[in-house]
Amino acid sequence: MTSVITGDIINSRSRSSSEWIDDLKNVLRRVGESPKYWEIYRGDSFQLEIENPKEALYRAIQIKAAIKCFKHLDARMSIGIGEKDYDAEKITEANGPAFIYSGEGLNSFKDVQTLSVSTNISSFDYDMNLLLKLALIVMDNWTPAVAEYVSLTLRGGFVQQQIAELLGISQSSVSERHQRSYINEIREVEKLYRDKITAYKLDA
Repeated sequence: MTSVITGDIINSRSRSSSEWIDDLKNVLRRVGESPKYWEIYRGDSFQLEIENPKEALYRAIQIKAAIKCFKHLDARMSIGIGEKDYDAEKITEANGPAFIYSGEGLNSFKDVQTLSVSTNISSFDYDMNLLLKLALIVMDNWTPAVAEYVSLTLRGGFVQQQIAELLGISQSSVSERHQRSYINEIREVEKLYRDKITAYKLDA
């Protein structure tokens, strides 16, 4: 079993790609090297393989936060979980159910949806996508300042005082961004996702 994220950048034409593409690449590089594990293509589309499906939602949230650091931009992503029938040197040439679920999921998005998960288990998909729709009420409305805080938080190892120093703001401003991010609740959703992956044996 593996997991694949297929995505694109919303409103990419509103800003030069040189402003955001390095930030996207920095997140993708944390998973592996290109083009084996990720590729950016057609300017604003990307595909990423995460071999451990438990990590997929965490990586998707990292990507979303990184892109939303830029005003008017967002990332639309579909996570597919399943087998990989054909491996290749380039991820865009690999194939299997995980890739199909991911691509079909992205193609089926409505304008208001920016993140979903697809597997061959309908009950898992229903439960998780309902939770994601609720979580997206928060994540889709992160301001660039809040998204910047979330990006640093998800890297791990920083306390609020360190984040304040990195961002050049007061610790009270960091606390405010923390509250507006609802990061604790987002982490709870992400933990539940991991638990359900184990319960349904989607990481076997």
